[in-house]
Amino acid sequence: MSKLKVIPEKSLTNNSRIVGLLAQLEKINTESTESDTARYVTSKILHLAQSQEKTRREMTAKGSTGMEVLLSTLENTKDLQTTLNILSILVELVSAGGGRRASFLVSKGGSQILLQLLMNASKESPLNEELMVQIHSILAKIGPKDKKFGAKARINGALNITLNLVKQNLQNHRLVLPCLQLLRVYSANSVNSVSLGKNGVVELMFKIIGPFSKKNSSLMKVALDTLAALLKSKTNARRAVDRGYVQVLLTIYVDWHRHDNRHRNMLIRKGILQSLKSVTSIKLGRKAFIDANGMKILYNTSQLPVIPVTGPVAQLYSLPPEVDDVVDESDDNDDIDLEAENETENEDDLDKNFKNDDIETDINKLKPQQEPGRTIEELKMYEHLFPELVDDFQDYDLISREPKAFVFEGKVRGPIVVPTAGEEASGNSSNLRKGVVMKATVSPKGDEDNKKPACADLAKEDIKDNDRTLQQQLGDQNRTISSGHGLNNDIVKALDRITLRNIPSRTAPGFTAGMKGYSLPVTALTCANACSHVATCGNVLFEGRTVQLGKLCCTGVETEDDEDTESTASAEQALVEVPGGPTLHDSDLYIEIVKSTKSVPEYSEVAYPDYFGHIPPPFKEPILERPYGVQRTKIAQDIERLIHQSDIIDRVVYDLDNPNYSTPEEGDILKFNSKFESGNLRKVIQIRKNEYDLILNSDINSNHYHQWFYFEVSGMRPSIAYRFNIINCEKSNSQFNYGMQPLMYSVQEALNARPWWIRVGTDICYYKNHFSRSSIAAGGQKGKSYYTITFTVIFPHKDDVCYFAYHYPYTYSTLQMHLQKLESAHNPQQIYFRKDVLCETLSGNSCPLVTITAMPESNYYEHICQFRNRPYVFLSARVHPGETNASWVMKGTLEYLMSNNPTAQSLRESYIFKIVPMLNPDGVINGNHRCSLSGEDLNRQWQSPNPDLHPTIYHAKGLLQYLAAVKHLPLVYCDYHGHSRKKNVFMYGCSIKETVWHTNDNAASCDVVEDVGYRTLPKILSHIAPAFCMSSCSFVVEKSKESTARVVVWREIGVQRSYTMESTLCGCDQGKYKGLQIGTRELEEMGAKFCVGLLRLKRLTSPLEYNLPSSLLDFENDLIESSCKVTSPTTYVLDEDEPRFLEEVDYSAESNDELDIELAENAGDYEPSAQEDVLSDSELSRTYLP
Repeated sequence: MSKLKVIPEKSLTNNSRIVGLLAQLEKINTESTESDTARYVTSKILHLAQSQEKTRREMTAKGSTGMEVLLSTLENTKDLQTTLNILSILVELVSAGGGRRASFLVSKGGSQILLQLLMNASKESPLNEELMVQIHSILAKIGPKDKKFGAKARINGALNITLNLVKQNLQNHRLVLPCLQLLRVYSANSVNSVSLGKNGVVELMFKIIGPFSKKNSSLMKVALDTLAALLKSKTNARRAVDRGYVQVLLTIYVDWHRHDNRHRNMLIRKGILQSLKSVTSIKLGRKAFIDANGMKILYNTSQLPVIPVTGPVAQLYSLPPEVDDVVDESDDNDDIDLEAENETENEDDLDKNFKNDDIETDINKLKPQQEPGRTIEELKMYEHLFPELVDDFQDYDLISREPKAFVFEGKVRGPIVVPTAGEEASGNSSNLRKGVVMKATVSPKGDEDNKKPACADLAKEDIKDNDRTLQQQLGDQNRTISSGHGLNNDIVKALDRITLRNIPSRTAPGFTAGMKGYSLPVTALTCANACSHVATCGNVLFEGRTVQLGKLCCTGVETEDDEDTESTASAEQALVEVPGGPTLHDSDLYIEIVKSTKSVPEYSEVAYPDYFGHIPPPFKEPILERPYGVQRTKIAQDIERLIHQSDIIDRVVYDLDNPNYSTPEEGDILKFNSKFESGNLRKVIQIRKNEYDLILNSDINSNHYHQWFYFEVSGMRPSIAYRFNIINCEKSNSQFNYGMQPLMYSVQEALNARPWWIRVGTDICYYKNHFSRSSIAAGGQKGKSYYTITFTVIFPHKDDVCYFAYHYPYTYSTLQMHLQKLESAHNPQQIYFRKDVLCETLSGNSCPLVTITAMPESNYYEHICQFRNRPYVFLSARVHPGETNASWVMKGTLEYLMSNNPTAQSLRESYIFKIVPMLNPDGVINGNHRCSLSGEDLNRQWQSPNPDLHPTIYHAKGLLQYLAAVKHLPLVYCDYHGHSRKKNVFMYGCSIKETVWHTNDNAASCDVVEDVGYRTLPKILSHIAPAFCMSSCSFVVEKSKESTARVVVWREIGVQRSYTMESTLCGCDQGKYKGLQIGTRELEEMGAKFCVGLLRLKRLTSPLEYNLPSSLLDFENDLIESSCKVTSPTTYVLDEDEPRFLEEVDYSAESNDELDIELAENAGDYEPSAQEDVLSDSELSRTYLP
């Protein structure tokens, strides 16, 4: 970064010729010397300014008085030539220096002096043309840098002077051009714009603009820019409509489009379109535009020509895929480029002027202040949730009852090895594979004796070939294939939908409760037509611990070819036993849990994916490359709806608002449904034969937050491209523009032993549509638009039942099922596991609280004492229902903590884990995106939660307050979240020093003394977790986040290591998973890696166990080297938990969205070498102890 060189005053006096001339000019001003001398001196200065950049730099340098001398002379001189010389000098200064020098001139009072000079010059007769050109040229450049310029110009009467000059000199293009530039600056002020409109400026502009001409194109461009600025005033827009100028603009546009074959006048055509856009901001203008056939005209002129194979035009259409071809701007965020050239702002000045009002600057507020909030007596209500602090374990069957020599729980062990997705695990844990059993029948007694703790080991190998069989993947592991029969046609129809209300207590496992309310009063299903590829097992369809989901043999649904060996391999894949531990999915158990789950719509149906379960697919899913031109094509197709309305079907095919609505039974119409847990789809309109508009539900008791979707589609035909448009999204950008795909689950694929969600869809983009949001739904803001997610899908099977989702669904009932399976499978002699109810939600669902640690070695005093003194780690997740990835990360954490991995045992011996895996059960159940049933974002309620409206937050905070009160402050608090606009996994923490530093108050930040231990855990994760990215982490505290869990737990509870861990919804752009979309395997792996990071953190923060080096790791140098800035979103709707991030290409910016700048934190972020693929303990230990 080049810094402006400030020349010392002594150096200027001795060595700079310009200083002498300025001193001489100043002397002339004070002594009122003859004008000839002043004329001579100013001409010399002008010569130097025109020929030497050094002179221009010195005159505008900090500490230089050159500008004051020139302006003083300009204000006092009566000599015309001296005035012209000084004006020419000022033109040279502001033209070469860009915006910084213009701002410097404004700061010295230049705009007021020049406006006064304009007033004086206008009174002379005849007018001096050169003088007027110079004054208008300078004012046009410095006006945008003066916030009060519009008012100053109006008060001085400059508006009419400039306007009359244009009226009287229409043929004098040299004078009219700077006058128009200044009129454009005047028009930025709405009052000025109306005033000018009353004086005929709109009519005047239409005298200047006209049909295609090779002459005076620069004048045409400036006139159009001025007109577009003027028409932003509704008064002027109405005036233009009344005079028929909309038709005129369209005619001029067509003429320029027709003749500008070489695209040399794109700016003129853009100026016409900007003027049309300003006019159509009012209803009257839109009507005039449609009446003038404007839609068809612009549509026809926007169609791409035949693109040649070679040449410059071909190169134009061969841009990189990340560069979009359609720039969609907000209606009221069009920053007019008031500079003729690109400004080269000095970076130091930019940094100086940068200010983020959202960053907390009050150090007293930043300092953590432990506030009990509630009295000890009130907090005693939580004693029963901490039995581990008082239990003497006399009644427990512990591993050993013999006293042993007491040893520290964190004794040095061998290297910690955690299996990662895509690599082979070492040690005994490598024999434990994650289950892919579709169902495991649990005996009434639970079979606890035969079960071992569930292991969270993830898939160990990268599958390079999609057709690689499970036999190849798993080697010689045992498999069992259960048998089953096919189903006859009647039973298949009945199985199509099963209700929960009428379902028998023991339904044949393997097929789901569904959507339409059919009951199935049978307990054993038989089929007369057996499927040839399924062995018979008697009349009972399913039996034994492992089951096969038999294929529907009589439905017309496609089955796989017998000659294809893939069916055998995939059947095996669905039936692999898990040695040493059961799968966490149990279809029967899920049904029983769903029956007791309370929802607002009282769902009685179950989605197939939630019943069958999901296993990660054995193949990688790369981030989708977006073809150039896809968004242009989609928008053009939307416009065609308005032009060719007779081609639009416009038929409602699904409507939750109309309870009496029945789905059309026509064969070529898709059928939709969302009446199941976590489902979200409100209405579907068929637009064309294979195109559907979808409308989402808002969060309950709210009128916005439309983003999460989860719905069923059936009745499809294969080899047909179906287009789906979700048309009422609210976020101004999405990772759907940068390679993310929606998820689909095929029931037919699940029956063919491939029960997984996969990324699907082509021609995916996310763009602003023409549907306006009401001011109520937009938080009082007018004119905001909805956004469309559009994607095209070709279904693989005929008459399949498929599901689409925003991200991998994880329902409340799924969580309860997983917790019950973990509880029934754990070894009580080894693992201390408790599942309590934290509280009940507004709709009466229980919020689970899980406690996990290792059982004490014996019930002797020293072991009990060691057990009770373990530090706590408090984890929470899913406060935002739409961030389902947080639950998958939490699942990875829970499975790892409950596994029999030696590292997991060491971790349990090191900590007591208190986990609230789902803070917003009601929101999850009812398909909300962000809120609870109260219609509020629960992660904004941590400061003052209401026990009646926000019970889960109130009691989760109460648990933390209780721990602080009994002197068991958690070592770590982490809230798991998902992030919709950034890639990778990263953390947000809290730091006083970094927050103050980002306010550019370096002096204040230097005075802050702070333990940098908050950086240790993210640093560890950046070296052991492939998906984690340290450079995306931030530790800045913002005012808008003061009521979030992270900040409140840090500030009020006093937990230094208080984090939000954000997981991408899309994928990774660094590390091992670079270029891949994230899946449940990687998310669960992140949850496991987080646990390993905690163990390393324990080893680094236990001075009694390890001799730490005296030297401390210096994070501060890395901090100061970071040059990132933080901005905060101001969007009323869907503001992120943390500062938002936009990719390199931001196709849209809402009018109230500040620029989103990535939080870059480069402290010590490096790629480990081959010899150092993990950070050594000795390196990480060189940090402050808590």
